[in-house]
Amino acid sequence: MNKVFRFQWGAFLLFLFFAGLFFILLTRIVTIQATGEAEGQELAVRAAEKYDHEERLAAERGRILDRNGEVLAEDTLAYRAIAVVSEAATQNPENPQHVINPEETAAVLADHLGSSEDKILKRIEEGIESERYQVEFGAAGRDLSHTEMLAIDEENLPGIIFVRDLKRLYPNGVFASHLIGFAQKEETENGEAVVRGKMGLEAIYDEVLTGQDGKMEFKTDTWGYLLPGNDAEVTPPIDGSDIRLTIDKTIQNFLEDAMTRVEEEYSPKRMMAVVADPKTGEVLAMSQRPSFNPNTLEGLSENWMNEIIQLTIEPGSPMKMFTLAAAIEEDKWDPNAYYQSGSYSLLSNTIRDHNRVGWGQITFLEGFQRSSNVSMAYLLEKIGPETFMEYIDAFGFGEKTGIDLPKEADGVILNDYPMDRLALTFGQGSTVTPVQLIQGASAFANGGVMMKPYVIDRIANPDTGEVSLEHGPERGNQPVTALTAEKVMGILESTVTSEKGTAQRFALEDYRVAGKTGTAQVPDPEGGYQYGHENYLFSFLGFAPADNPQLLVYVAVQQPDLEVTEYGSQPVSEIFKSVTDNSLKYLNVEPEQINEATPVTLDDYSGKPAADIADALQKQRVEPVMIGQPGTVTEQLPASGTSIFAGELVFLKTTGEIAIPDFTGWSKRQLLQYQQLSGLAMTLEGDGFAAEQSVPAGTPVMGNTKIKIKLTQPEAVYKQQAAEGDGTEPSIPAGEDTAAESAAE
Repeated sequence: MNKVFRFQWGAFLLFLFFAGLFFILLTRIVTIQATGEAEGQELAVRAAEKYDHEERLAAERGRILDRNGEVLAEDTLAYRAIAVVSEAATQNPENPQHVINPEETAAVLADHLGSSEDKILKRIEEGIESERYQVEFGAAGRDLSHTEMLAIDEENLPGIIFVRDLKRLYPNGVFASHLIGFAQKEETENGEAVVRGKMGLEAIYDEVLTGQDGKMEFKTDTWGYLLPGNDAEVTPPIDGSDIRLTIDKTIQNFLEDAMTRVEEEYSPKRMMAVVADPKTGEVLAMSQRPSFNPNTLEGLSENWMNEIIQLTIEPGSPMKMFTLAAAIEEDKWDPNAYYQSGSYSLLSNTIRDHNRVGWGQITFLEGFQRSSNVSMAYLLEKIGPETFMEYIDAFGFGEKTGIDLPKEADGVILNDYPMDRLALTFGQGSTVTPVQLIQGASAFANGGVMMKPYVIDRIANPDTGEVSLEHGPERGNQPVTALTAEKVMGILESTVTSEKGTAQRFALEDYRVAGKTGTAQVPDPEGGYQYGHENYLFSFLGFAPADNPQLLVYVAVQQPDLEVTEYGSQPVSEIFKSVTDNSLKYLNVEPEQINEATPVTLDDYSGKPAADIADALQKQRVEPVMIGQPGTVTEQLPASGTSIFAGELVFLKTTGEIAIPDFTGWSKRQLLQYQQLSGLAMTLEGDGFAAEQSVPAGTPVMGNTKIKIKLTQPEAVYKQQAAEGDGTEPSIPAGEDTAAESAAE
């Protein structure tokens, strides 16, 4: 039976449809195989992104160190909060590893991160919508301390994890802040956080301090587990170079503490101070006020200048030492010659001494000791204006010192008119920088040779050992001979020791001091100069010890709040004396005047009445300390036969209840002796001398009494400052070189 072929259109169309699909699919597969691309994206790259992972290994930023290797700035451990928003991170629903409730998570994190709940929630939701694996919270989620991290971790928020990070730390707080500066994290275009120096050495040497990040490359499966047989390839990071400064942390702390005290007491508009080694040019300390804390930026104002090198000032009378040096070098100085003090006229201008009327006919030596402007005018006549300006150039004024810091100011030395040169002899009209004064004055402590100031000792990479910069003492000009320098130092010392000297307030008990005070006019923003009891820049440029200077110190205090009876040199001297005296003792510079004392040999006081022994010791100027109630002595320290000197302590143990004494000023040895006899449970913190105690003096000792005693370095102990203001101060007018010095009548 013959079958009739019947064409099936439905089947044919279905065949064509599937054949077309197969052809399209085949073409697509062949195209992908041939090009390795799909939808404009390289599949190999997408696969690598999925399975190949790279983790950045952050390099540590270089440290900034003081001259002894003490850390001034360094990276420290911090944490970064991350929210995992991908559901793929959770393998077990009962133990979620991603954010389950964005609203609740945002509300809890807002309490810890200091950011708004809305901002945090927006970050999380954007991450979920864009199918990201994890998100961060910007600056709010970075630089978390260990304590802050633990507080968030205790909230048990699903999906919130922490990554170890580095944070810039300035362990000393307000400490040479305008010199060291600060560094902060900033976000790059790709969302990475990098540390960048923003100010001071952190900004100047940002490239040197910034290390080179490393990386770790590895392969994982779909779930993020490391594939077997695929070892991670690690490129180690190279940390940034360390910068070692000439700054001495201890001396800088002396300076910071003194300036803080004066700032709190006198509220000046500005303070500047620098301590240098005149023999080498090394800057040992520098600071200014107002200042700020680089950790928190508290106190940071619009003034980012390092004023020691960038601010130009009319220096006032410290310039007189350079005028004096020029006169001596030119053989125009006769200390015993007389001149008429009070006023001096040049063309139509008249300058006056700071008391307006002078002291009659006085010698040039007395004129310098009294800081007479008129004496400078007569010296200028003897030297000659042109020759005088040559010495100003030789001392480096009007040009940069070349200190290893950028943006150093030149200052402006006026030399257009006769009055410009006359005013310059006593430090008005023209401007200089504090570091120029330091460099110029170093000549007098160094045989007539100036030493170039510097603050960076060495820059070296701790990983590679590469030294990129190394400084040492560098000699500058020699504007005067060694003999002239010696004579200048002697005359500068007389301003401190003479009963007519303006610098008597700056004398130290144990060291000879030489220097020159200053009371410079402060320019008025509207023109001219400001007037009034306080409206001056009070300063002192001094050396110690005078016969062999180890320190050169410049201190300037502008417009402090003074009582009517107070002088502008008081806040300046408080800084200078505290810093200089403590620094010399810290440097083990032997005091120049040691009072001879007769030693006291102790007897055996056992069994004798304690009250009688105490009276006898006090008559020998020895301080007895009773441990117990009045009665007979049972034990003593130091032992019998020991020789001690006036002012030292002798411990007398008796029976009965013990009362806690005032330990202030006691040395660690004395504290240990007291502990040995009393049996008191004492904890000593620090080194030096007792400054604080946890139990007040006079408290009876109970069976379980424990006491903590904090010890500090000598600054808290040396009490020669207590004698200040006792009526021995010289009678110095409020403005030692006032507006009348350079103002034309």
